[in-house]
Amino acid sequence: MAFKSDLEALVLGVLQTGDLHGYEIAKRIQQISERALQVGEGQLYPALHKLEKQGLVCATWVPQEGKPPRKVYSLTDAGLDELSRQRRSWEAFANAVNAVLLPKPTSAEGSRG
Repeated sequence: MAFKSDLEALVLGVLQTGDLHGYEIAKRIQQISERALQVGEGQLYPALHKLEKQGLVCATWVPQEGKPPRKVYSLTDAGLDELSRQRRSWEAFANAVNAVLLPKPTSAEGSRG
């Protein structure tokens, strides 16, 4: 199939609303999907590092009072472009699946009884 579950697209989608650290990214994906999607650290951080290497996100160490600094990720312009591409790909995939799962009745099918 042309489109598979894509954690990188989900990360880009969550980061479009603002800068987040890793735990917040996973938490937002879970919240927005109403707990349907759960992302573990073993999946998330490799995806974040890959996105960073590709220049789609950038990371900054942010100091915290009384705690060690944490790495916060933000979407780059290239990341925004990739997110748009991923959306188009997802829409095409979803439309194709809907065409198969939710076919529109033809006039011949409508007359069956």
